[in-house]
Amino acid sequence: MDELVESILDYIRKPYTDHAIMINGEWGSGKTYFWNNKVRNKIESMDIDGKRYKTIYMSLYGISNLDDISKKIFIEMNPNLNKTIRKILESRHMSSIPEYVKTGIDMANSFGFMTQNDKVDYASFFDIDDKVLCFDDLERANVDVIDVLGYINNFVEHDHIKTIIICNEKELSKKLKSTNVEMKTFIATYILNHEGKIKPEDENQNIENSEEKPMVELIEDKIEHIFDKANDYERIKEKLIGETFEYIPEFSYIINGVLMRYEGNPQLIQFLRKNSNLIIQTFHRSGTRNLRILKHALNDFQKVFETTKKYYPDLPDNVLKSLLIFTIAISFEIKAGKITKEKLKDIQSLEEYKTILVASKLMKDNRQFYIKEFDNNYYFTFKTDYRFFKFVEQYVRTRIFDMKVFRDDMEAIVGNEARGEIPSYKRLLTEDYWKIEDCDFSAVITETLDDVKAGKLQLVEYLKLYVIFHFFMQKGLIDIDSEYLKMTFINGMNIAAANSKYCKNIDSYLDGLNLDETDEDIEYIFQHFNNLNLQTKEKEYIDVAKELLEMIPDKLERLADLFAENYLDVPIMKYYNMNTLFERILLLDNEDIVLVKKLFASRYEKVESIKNEERNIRLLKQIMEEYIHGKIPTIKLVLIEDFIKTLDKILLDGKEKSKNLLEAKTSVEMESEKEQVV
Repeated sequence: MDELVESILDYIRKPYTDHAIMINGEWGSGKTYFWNNKVRNKIESMDIDGKRYKTIYMSLYGISNLDDISKKIFIEMNPNLNKTIRKILESRHMSSIPEYVKTGIDMANSFGFMTQNDKVDYASFFDIDDKVLCFDDLERANVDVIDVLGYINNFVEHDHIKTIIICNEKELSKKLKSTNVEMKTFIATYILNHEGKIKPEDENQNIENSEEKPMVELIEDKIEHIFDKANDYERIKEKLIGETFEYIPEFSYIINGVLMRYEGNPQLIQFLRKNSNLIIQTFHRSGTRNLRILKHALNDFQKVFETTKKYYPDLPDNVLKSLLIFTIAISFEIKAGKITKEKLKDIQSLEEYKTILVASKLMKDNRQFYIKEFDNNYYFTFKTDYRFFKFVEQYVRTRIFDMKVFRDDMEAIVGNEARGEIPSYKRLLTEDYWKIEDCDFSAVITETLDDVKAGKLQLVEYLKLYVIFHFFMQKGLIDIDSEYLKMTFINGMNIAAANSKYCKNIDSYLDGLNLDETDEDIEYIFQHFNNLNLQTKEKEYIDVAKELLEMIPDKLERLADLFAENYLDVPIMKYYNMNTLFERILLLDNEDIVLVKKLFASRYEKVESIKNEERNIRLLKQIMEEYIHGKIPTIKLVLIEDFIKTLDKILLDGKEKSKNLLEAKTSVEMESEKEQVV
């Protein structure tokens, strides 16, 4: 890094230059930080034959025309010009004006600093001998790059101003090739057609067997021939840029500067400085040089660290280190646009994360390749049981710090720490089996089978664990009769079904298992799991319906929080007695009947289908109609009549939604049939 600084200073020391220099580096790698903290001050502190240089920095980010650059130069050179211009500028005879000074005339006019007859000797007003210009973010300008470089060339070639350009040439190259792609393709195709090089489809059928290029290549070649601005860029760069320096950040230096912003938090800065090697290591393993993402990640970690310390001050240091690694890692996965981010989004807990990893390694299933790579990459040398935090993933992805998810994650960790050793079946589900010592393996298998028989696992865990046992049998690690093993698991599942939660997204939970559908025992276990899982679904839905609808009449505030927003996929009306529901509605005050009616209307605007609830909604409507029939109107009866109209609208809208869904399904099927025919 010192060598790069010295090379830049050598350029400044030269008495005469007719070229600029370029600093090239990746986005977010700290080029601007390098300029501000390593180069700028050294240039301005130089004394060359009694002359001191002043640096003028300009970001070209978002610049939409060359005049904007002129204005920025004018303002940068004269920060107090608006206060003193009328005192300083006097009518003088105009002598030779440097090129860059001419760009300031329009700016002066726009501020009303001169009239049409004013003659200002800008050469004497602006001393160009002691200026160093720095143009940053060349690739982010909204002006044609060729035009910008031509503009800068005026300063360098005509006025010999020391000029430094900072950019990312890789992104610049992409920009030069990707602008106006549709227009370029259209013109290239038109020209090729005019030249007779586009042949009818039947003549192109055997193109692979001929020496002619495919049409895509012909069009790409023509575009490059006509619109190759990359060549224009290289030509003007050769003329303008004398030297190009590759910027590779000196990370240990930069990280110290980044950490200084946390000096106000002694506990945090002490932790970060103590674990700076972990920060550097995780940064390198991200495969980028984007310091900007790292800065954002450390800002996010400040929130994570402070919240964790506030509510769980005694959390082991190893957990805090894991949080640091994961916050940085997930920031790079999400903000650098890696595929892994979508995979991690679907994982809801540390246990699920570890289970997927174990199953994918055991079964060598590539469906979870990205998660396996993520884990191997960031935790390769750091051994920890805590490698996934849902609240951090959600916070980085959505910017919402969910305290409930935070507490769920932390309580699970605190519980693990308090329990010490985890149950044997959990070890098999969440740890690599080869980490178990040979002398312990038999005891782990025996203890696991005892828990299996006692129904202590969740249903989905039975399925995963059976596949693992099946794998052990194939490898000869355990000697158990296959029929005995199958019935042991079946009986355990029957017991566990009473307390198991419904596994809603089976595909997500089973990712990585690579179920062998040709194996009769695995298929039998899977089908039994499906049957029991559906039973738990019915039980869970009944519980949800009971919980929600029995908030009437006494817990309407809680009902208002949940009814129209939560459990929209649960057909709650199907799983509750409508006579009982109406009796509860009758217990409501008139005002609350209106509230419940509105809650029904709001909920069923959002529900995609009422197919499973339609029968009971009609039944509730019928019960209400029979209740008001022949009675003398009262306010309550009128409100119930309005409720009936709301139910009518829900049924009508539901019928329309079903029709639309059927049409959409039919349309998809027809398109699929067309594709098959083609």
